[in-house]
Amino acid sequence: MALKAIMLRRSIEKKKAELEALRQKDAEFSTREAELETAIGEADTLEAEQAVAEQVESYEAEKKAHEEAKTTLSAEIQGLEADLEKEESEAPPPPQDEKKKERKERKMELNYGIRSLPVGRRAFDALPLEQRREIVAQPEVKEFLDKLRSCKGQTRELTGGELTIPVVFLDLIAENLYRYSKLLNRVRVRNVNGQARQTVAGTVPEAIWTEMCGAINELTFVFNQVVLDGYKVAGYIPVCNSLLEDSDVALASWIVEMLSESVGLALDKAILYGKGSSSHMPLGIVTRLAQSSEPEGYPANAHAWVDLSTSNLVKINGSTGTIEEFWAAFMAAAANTTTLYSRGRMFWAMNSRTYWTLRSKLIQFNYSGFPVTNLPGVMPFVDGDVDILEFIPDGDIVGGYGDLYLLAMRSGLTIESDRSVQFIQDNTVFRAKQRADGMPVVPGAFVVININNSAPTTVMTFAADTANDAQLTALSVGTESLSPSFASSTYSYTIAAAANASDKIEATASQPGAKIAIAYNGTNVRNGGTVTWKADGKPYPLTVTVTQGNKTRVYTVTVTKATSG
Repeated sequence: MALKAIMLRRSIEKKKAELEALRQKDAEFSTREAELETAIGEADTLEAEQAVAEQVESYEAEKKAHEEAKTTLSAEIQGLEADLEKEESEAPPPPQDEKKKERKERKMELNYGIRSLPVGRRAFDALPLEQRREIVAQPEVKEFLDKLRSCKGQTRELTGGELTIPVVFLDLIAENLYRYSKLLNRVRVRNVNGQARQTVAGTVPEAIWTEMCGAINELTFVFNQVVLDGYKVAGYIPVCNSLLEDSDVALASWIVEMLSESVGLALDKAILYGKGSSSHMPLGIVTRLAQSSEPEGYPANAHAWVDLSTSNLVKINGSTGTIEEFWAAFMAAAANTTTLYSRGRMFWAMNSRTYWTLRSKLIQFNYSGFPVTNLPGVMPFVDGDVDILEFIPDGDIVGGYGDLYLLAMRSGLTIESDRSVQFIQDNTVFRAKQRADGMPVVPGAFVVININNSAPTTVMTFAADTANDAQLTALSVGTESLSPSFASSTYSYTIAAAANASDKIEATASQPGAKIAIAYNGTNVRNGGTVTWKADGKPYPLTVTVTQGNKTRVYTVTVTKATSG
């Protein structure tokens, strides 16, 4: 079996090298596409248009073959990796001492209190120097750091080959995430590879009393299931090229810290206010509580949908009445949480201003005149740990049983590099990607309380996905009137009776780098160019195609021009 595994590994390495060679050609196709786009806009004659059309047809055929080749290689690699995994799983177990050694190499002994470190202290630096040197000396780590340094000075685009972070780094980053993400300590986290299916208890029936020798009654248990996807949380960071010249230990420390902080902060916001599958992110606690009707496509096997928008979104007046009345109202609101399925402890998330407002309502004085307050970090009366998250609006407090929120984390955090983006700053840009999804499996276990007598905020603004924004901000067809009036999210229009024989077409994308392609009845038109309408009383399509990142939007204007004369 060992020999077969060696052969499989060699085949995988060969296939990956072939795939990397194909990926290196992606930049060439991008350049050709940009050149063709320019040529389309400059083609003013029929002959020129025909020549460009032939070039486009040839380009499309070559690109299709290129993409198919990459897809085929990727599938072959996956198949070989599956065969290798099966082969290794069927191999006889190594001796016990070797197993212990392997665990030590792949899984660090994280017993140095990383989670309790202050944010200003780097997690990697907290490890003993001997262990840090041992980590960077591992073959997979040295290979990763060498490849990382090789990115310095390269001019390839981010579409180049990805660098998969070594297992030993993933272990440390996963542990370090808990310092930057407050809520990872509260919710249920599962590390998965494919779709995450989580079975949860449904309605639990009451057992039935009967006489000593009587027959036992059958109890009907219902189990629900939620399915989670794997949306991508990502971003890029510029690295001074001088840093890439530092020691392996310094570089490793920087990588672990920056990736942990970036991903951790994004996860916290999504756990509370994530917009769900429609926005390609987890479904947040507050977002789910704000739903007043069952969303379209709600899974049939999931926990029965319940409207919680009134019962679990609560406002209380913290500026009037006695302190006793305030806390009595708060406790009544907190009592709306469901505890039937939870075996964990409550948490309460709020910003620092709200937290100090709560603590101010607990000030008392002892017999000597010294102030006495509750223990910091713990909610009084209702119990539960306090987490400070500054993006939560003033007065809003999100609380509940975190073990009833399921967060699925995909393995395989990767980074890519590009120097051309910030060449003038002498930086190499690194892009990190992590896939995750989540949702409250029992939404009734959570509550949002506003202490300023205002409705809790239920919609949060996230950083705009400008890299994949293919919207238009403006579209004009000469002096013609579009029906309906133009709106970025409306993609179909009509001009029922064109007033002019020809009109100038102008389209403005929301992102400066977006590509715009215009065509009238199949003939390409330059953005800002003029179109002569077919005057036969028939409708003809004017299409505006916008491409940015992996998104493409097509705006269609159906134009009818009455027969001339």
